[in-house]
Amino acid sequence: MYRLLIADDEALEREGIEWIVNRMLPDTFQIMHAENGRTAIQKAAEFHPHIVMMDVRMPGIQGLEALKEIKAHNPGVKMILITAYEYFDYAKQALSLGVHEYLVKPAKREQIAAVLKRMVDEIAEDRRERNEQLAVRDKFFQLLPLAETELALHFMSDQVNETEVSQLADILKLPAGKGCAIVLAFPEIGDQKKKVYDTVKTLTHDIAKDRCGAVVSSMVHSHMAVFLLAGPQAGAEALREGAAQLGAKLAESLANQCGITISVGIGSVQSEAAGIRRSYYEAVFASKFEDKWGSLYRFEDLKAADGAGAEGPYGKGPGEESTYVQLAIRQIREEREQNTTNMLDKALAYIRDRFQEELSLEDAAEHVHLNPYYFSKVFKQQTGETFIDYVTRLRIDKAKDLMKNGELSLKEVCYAVGYKDPNYFSRVFKKVTGVSPSEYRVHLQS
Repeated sequence: MYRLLIADDEALEREGIEWIVNRMLPDTFQIMHAENGRTAIQKAAEFHPHIVMMDVRMPGIQGLEALKEIKAHNPGVKMILITAYEYFDYAKQALSLGVHEYLVKPAKREQIAAVLKRMVDEIAEDRRERNEQLAVRDKFFQLLPLAETELALHFMSDQVNETEVSQLADILKLPAGKGCAIVLAFPEIGDQKKKVYDTVKTLTHDIAKDRCGAVVSSMVHSHMAVFLLAGPQAGAEALREGAAQLGAKLAESLANQCGITISVGIGSVQSEAAGIRRSYYEAVFASKFEDKWGSLYRFEDLKAADGAGAEGPYGKGPGEESTYVQLAIRQIREEREQNTTNMLDKALAYIRDRFQEELSLEDAAEHVHLNPYYFSKVFKQQTGETFIDYVTRLRIDKAKDLMKNGELSLKEVCYAVGYKDPNYFSRVFKKVTGVSPSEYRVHLQS
């Protein structure tokens, strides 16, 4: 029901309007009365009416002043001005307060009902628009973590799409003209994956929010990447020092909160998406430089040491400017290809064992310890099928085999391959094979 406040110094007027409202619009309003402007203000503050019907001339605080006070504390209220002919000029003043409806005494009941019906329709429309805005806003905020993950994956991928990077950065309201990568390399962390991810993401955004932009990747195999981002005019030194401080702070927090000792690698400050990707490879390389946990290396420090003639575990020779990055790219690609193959083999085996049960993409992703979004993307790239299409194909192939034996009814076949609704199973089967299950069985018997 809607709340209606009727403010008029004449009791008969108030009671007459209430009678008309209850008769013409039954079960629509909860009605309150006010005999003057002061009482109207008090009742409005207490009951928060959806609609106020206000007489212009009342003892004490006048109608327009009362409406102005009520509107200030309840901006969404709908206001109807009630006026006699001699006070009709007041209606013009009321326009500035947002009063768009008025009634001239004595108003006919059809007029009163029509005005209130318009107000109710406006309120319903306002609510619908508000709910749509909230739904869009809610969806937008749900998509932000996905956009962040996608942007990080673009920086980490072998091919950088500058246009998509720019679009994702715009969505996240982040600069992407310059950046520096931090890579956190993990030992086996078991079931602490979510806690580790949440710790890294929360701390990164808390520290970076007042200095520069930050993007945190999901956990890919045994490491996470953090990208500190700034505009093209930002100072490289501030970004460089910020990355070192953040890397050290993340290592300290993970040790204290999760009991995990990690290795940290920090890439150099680079410009544009391709350069930030280069910084990521440098950071991965630096995180692997020392064969023990607990190290923190900046790629630039390693490069400077190598230029001075230092020999590292990867056989780096002095004076070869691109050696580190070339080695990093080669090493990471080999590891990534091997890890992807191992992960996919493990996921496919898991799916083949359980496709006849209730199985979701999230279940498979959790089994191989990957973010569902990243798992879905890799699965499609490697198999050429979406997760749903792959599971559907397994189920339909199994259904065909069961129908060949002829031992089970079509309903039993449906349940045996993981479907709970025979009608849905029939639609899926026909979509995949071009014929219904019964037609397929008849074909087998012919």
